[in-house]
Amino acid sequence: MDPKHKELLRRQRLELCAEGLADGLVPQYLLQEGIITESHLEEISSQVTSQRRAMKLLDILPTRGPKAFEVFVDSLSEFPWVRENLIKLSKDGTDIPGGRMLELPCKFHHSCPTEKQLNILAGKLGPEWEQILVHLGLDHSDLYRCKEQNRYSVQSQIVEGLVKWKRQMGSKATMLQLWQALEAAEADLSVMQYILQ
Repeated sequence: MDPKHKELLRRQRLELCAEGLADGLVPQYLLQEGIITESHLEEISSQVTSQRRAMKLLDILPTRGPKAFEVFVDSLSEFPWVRENLIKLSKDGTDIPGGRMLELPCKFHHSCPTEKQLNILAGKLGPEWEQILVHLGLDHSDLYRCKEQNRYSVQSQIVEGLVKWKRQMGSKATMLQLWQALEAAEADLSVMQYILQ
């Protein structure tokens, strides 16, 4: 899925969940079009509330390839107001509240993130954090150790991985390298604004 569309779905998440999208024909249409699988449909259906079903659907969608957003919008025939809003917002990224940062300002390229900044960033990252750490150069045994030493806190796992990267790279651990790892993992680049202030 295009990063712009991922960001749009993330920004509109609460509004979309309030609409009960996963209770109508939307999941069936997505299954029919090959965007989600039977197992995804079961995962969605097993959620206890309408909002949780919608959240599960919105968690799955961004991982389902380049046509997922387009087919999702097509599936919203029961929700024309939602469909029109998504089409409008997707045509012009500037309509997305707090639109995503498109590039890292030059003044930050060679600066080294502090441990405090890495801790803030860790709190903002989603399930793509492992991919980001791999792009930063950590190997799978490093990731395993981060998870084992912090079994009960994902944020602590991420912080430990980021700090390990910073210590291994020394002065070469730059904001630009971090930015490029986020980009490579197709993460939401706007999370960087929290550590660049």
